[in-house]
Amino acid sequence: MATENSTAVKDFKDYKQATPTKKKVVKVVLFIITFIMFLLTMFPFFIVIINSAKSSLEIITEPILMPENWGNLIKNVVEIWNKPSLRYPSSVLTSVIITVISLLTISLFSSMAAWVLVRTKTKTSTFIFMLFIIGLIIPFQVVMFPLVALFRNIYLATGIKMLRTYYGMIFAYIGFGTPLSVFLFHGFIKSVPMALEEAATIDGCSKPRVFFNMIVPVLKPIFVTVLILNGIWIWNDFLLPSLILGVGQEIQTIPLAIRAFAGSFVKKWDLIMTTVLMAAIPVIIGFLFGQKHIIKGMVAGTIK
Repeated sequence: MATENSTAVKDFKDYKQATPTKKKVVKVVLFIITFIMFLLTMFPFFIVIINSAKSSLEIITEPILMPENWGNLIKNVVEIWNKPSLRYPSSVLTSVIITVISLLTISLFSSMAAWVLVRTKTKTSTFIFMLFIIGLIIPFQVVMFPLVALFRNIYLATGIKMLRTYYGMIFAYIGFGTPLSVFLFHGFIKSVPMALEEAATIDGCSKPRVFFNMIVPVLKPIFVTVLILNGIWIWNDFLLPSLILGVGQEIQTIPLAIRAFAGSFVKKWDLIMTTVLMAAIPVIIGFLFGQKHIIKGMVAGTIK
């Protein structure tokens, strides 16, 4: 590690001492690499946009050509919204309910847990934090079938139905989303000066008031980071809802609706592409508005 750090410092010094021409060449090369990565990243989204305004036949025969009539996009959106077999409006509502409640619960519980773990300097708090870290290491594929079995056993033992329900889906997202959120909040809170809390305590503030009035406003960047990262995952997730809610059931999220709409034999690719585009737009808008906070929140806990 020390050798790698010394090498990085040496490379940085060499760059600082380089001639203006060499610096310009380096910037041009970096720009070209960045631009190529941008094109590779945006190409799938570009394909979805142009094919959303085509017929299924045009998509198959001319997938990368521009559409002749962009009005087909509006026509497809209207058809998708009013198509009874797709139930897109109810799917959007379901996705909004599950995503919003899950994000609010994950953010609140994770921030409170991380604050207590940071400010409580004991072996027990360290052990609990390590348990959260272990939750990041265990692959979802290892626990997905035991999770379904657990939900069935809960229903048999208590009568509380966890499968095919909103609260079962939200409960699962809280469990899988909390470890990463606690980790991010934990790193950020370590950079918050203890003097703020001590001054508030001297003034007579209770623990809850210190947290909500003093700590929460300071955590705005990391809150946005947690909301965006978990929001993108929850909104686009297919595997966990397919296990908890099931495909083709009464309660379905947007990814489940797209899967049921695709069908086994007949696939209307124009409507499928349009549905994918409609599902991606809210996530893209949220990411664009919160992107500056994501980087700030991710690196805030690394520098004191």
